[in-house]
Amino acid sequence: CGQEEYLVGDHPLSRFVYIQETLSRDIIPTLVAVSIDSVNIDIDPVYENPDTMDELKRTRSSFSTLTMRKKGKYMSAWNIQENFTFRVSAICRVNCDDDRSVQVGIQAGLFHGGKSLCESQKTAEKLVSKDGDTEWEEDLTFDIKVCDIPRMARLCFVLYEILKSSKGVRAKRLKDSRQELYVNPMGWVNTTVYDFKNHLKTGAMTLYMWTTFAEESQSEDLLHPLGTVVSNPNVDHSTALTITFHRYHAEHTVIYPSMEKMIEFADKQDAEAMEEKPTASKNFVEHIKSIAERDPLHEMHEQERKVMWSLRHELVPLVPKLLPKLLDCVEWNDHREVAQVMSLITRQQPPLPVEKALELLDYAYADQAVRSFAVRCLINISDEVLSLYLLQLVQALKHESYLYCDLVEFLLKRALTNQKIGHFLFWHLRSEMHVASVSVRFGLILEAYCRGSQEHMRALERQMSLLDRLKITSEQLRPRRDKEKARHYLQEMLLDPHTLESLSSVQSPLEPSFRCKRIRTAKCRVMDSKMRPLWMVFENDDLYGDDIYIIFKNGDDLRQDMLTLQMIRIMDRLWKDEGLDLRMNPYGCISTDNRVGLIEVVLNAETIANIQKEKGMFSATSAFRKGSLLAWLKDYNQTETSLNKAIEEFTYSCAGYCVATYVLGVADRHSDNIMVKRTGQLFHIDFGHILGHFKEKFGFRRERVPFVLTHDFVHVINKGQTKKEALEFQIFQKTCEQAFLILRRHGCLILSLFAMMISTGLPELSSEKDLNYLRDTLVLDKTEQDALAHFRSKFDEALCNSWKTSLNWASHNLAKNNKQ
Repeated sequence: CGQEEYLVGDHPLSRFVYIQETLSRDIIPTLVAVSIDSVNIDIDPVYENPDTMDELKRTRSSFSTLTMRKKGKYMSAWNIQENFTFRVSAICRVNCDDDRSVQVGIQAGLFHGGKSLCESQKTAEKLVSKDGDTEWEEDLTFDIKVCDIPRMARLCFVLYEILKSSKGVRAKRLKDSRQELYVNPMGWVNTTVYDFKNHLKTGAMTLYMWTTFAEESQSEDLLHPLGTVVSNPNVDHSTALTITFHRYHAEHTVIYPSMEKMIEFADKQDAEAMEEKPTASKNFVEHIKSIAERDPLHEMHEQERKVMWSLRHELVPLVPKLLPKLLDCVEWNDHREVAQVMSLITRQQPPLPVEKALELLDYAYADQAVRSFAVRCLINISDEVLSLYLLQLVQALKHESYLYCDLVEFLLKRALTNQKIGHFLFWHLRSEMHVASVSVRFGLILEAYCRGSQEHMRALERQMSLLDRLKITSEQLRPRRDKEKARHYLQEMLLDPHTLESLSSVQSPLEPSFRCKRIRTAKCRVMDSKMRPLWMVFENDDLYGDDIYIIFKNGDDLRQDMLTLQMIRIMDRLWKDEGLDLRMNPYGCISTDNRVGLIEVVLNAETIANIQKEKGMFSATSAFRKGSLLAWLKDYNQTETSLNKAIEEFTYSCAGYCVATYVLGVADRHSDNIMVKRTGQLFHIDFGHILGHFKEKFGFRRERVPFVLTHDFVHVINKGQTKKEALEFQIFQKTCEQAFLILRRHGCLILSLFAMMISTGLPELSSEKDLNYLRDTLVLDKTEQDALAHFRSKFDEALCNSWKTSLNWASHNLAKNNKQ
């Protein structure tokens, strides 16, 4: 009721998610019977049969192999034994200080999946002219043969200057130098070695450099292998590097061999290797099964790699989940091993479960065939599961080297057959159109979707019009600091006829099943926080539906909040799959543009700070007193039954958020970003700092506990009892431990989902170092028993040091004495 969602089909009502969720929260489901004929369904005749895309794909893929063989002007790269060489010609428009002489050099490296294929090479260092130009015409030869360069190898460049001091720059000490010299990176750019048609690149090309360096994102030698392979589109103002690829045959174009040719090569190898193949003992197979379950960052011993690789044909059918680890054993700079692994994936590898398939779409797995196999493993997942992982799958597009790939096709297909997936795909892409490195790729995908779903495009246009109008309104309101005047001005602006039209009869971008009929001007207001968010209330288009409450934010980057809430949603699903309902509340949040987005309002809820204020305890010492939270819950739950239910809700939700915030390293936890609903459900808001990026003051960490568990919380869990070892608290601790162990068993999935988002633009998720935080909190290198002991020690630490949280909250309460 109140949503444009329908329960259709010959299924028991108990099978529908809506029914299950409402019943689990003791809410009576509200349903309205309607005639199927009265339901409006958008049908796009342009795209009636999704399977026609398969035909298009088959036609397209044949180009690079069949026609080439007919012409006979092509030769296989695997026949070229020469070392890979190219020429660094010149660089122009170097952005440097005219008042001093600047000495620069170019460093180049070959990478595959973020790992170096051979030693990087440098040009001689030269002075930059007053015009910002430098010429080299210098050949760089790498210690790798052309035949051994993998298909998806990328050539990475960095422009650096030589400095005598590292003061004020991100310089690194120059190794093997007699003087104390430093290198300061000035720009970087990457390109592929092969083009989209499998041709080895030849001739001159100009690459336009990027100047933004994410912290910790470079490799040890300053290169940026996980960065985009797209040149900077701002060609008039960026540094331009000109290089010339060597031509290895005067007449023939060099191409990478097709899959058929690689498998043929592998078969030939197997026929020549007549020695008896080793066999794996039962104990070794069991050992391999344990390796397959280890997390993606676990480093295998060299001996393990060698033995595993030698037994690959026997192990793959027995341990299908081993594939990611087996791919880590491959020496991608040896074409013989590449041929073997291609043969293995094509002929022997059974489909992977979703969790393992997602792992193959992160930055570490660059090979086209591997990523295509991963997508094939996702083909049959339900729309509900796809929605859970959609955010990561969109970000994984940034790790693709070419505009067209199987992942793009898969997402478009699913979006065009389910408009809700199409809705969120649209906004995940649209919100990053300002990012130069993905604007062409994301723009083309958006165009393909809109052309295929023209009815939906009109609805999305209405949503964009609404957001544009709200953005203009918020910018005009921002200078007005007086609360009442700002509210009056907002309501005045909302009554403008053009604004009223934009804000009427439109689907909510936050959740498309809600349709906003018109704005309820009198209920709208400007919120107090720095960026002046707008509290918007809409009348529901459904006569029986409640009003729709939304917070519009302009000026805050919501991508990290969106990621954290999505991870909490996934954790909630993992817990529920094991029969544990922790009453989590991952409210809606969506980024729609650069630093613009929407947040769902959770009604009938208050912050801890406001509860303390309401109960007359908002002072320097209020954070240390217990009882205010329980007293507040009693106000809204006046019977013994309802109060016990509220305390149960609080206990379970507190356990869930203790574990979730600990594992994700959610920082900046104070009394204004932890809320409680009148029904007892606790939840956290505002996830600006994650993965252990804790705030500091005067060089000290402000938060010194693993998670928030104050005496006030314990007082509620214990139902006001003063004894420390209350049964209720023991149940609470056991629930926390159970929740932690469930997440730990799915540690590989959690790590993979974050790995898919590495180097995609989030400042606190830019390198493997950030992933290691998750690995440490889940203690994936310990046994389950040791991990439980570790979590218990963290639990005790949180409980014993809760006074530190109270101290932090006390200073926060003094600094911000307000109630929104």
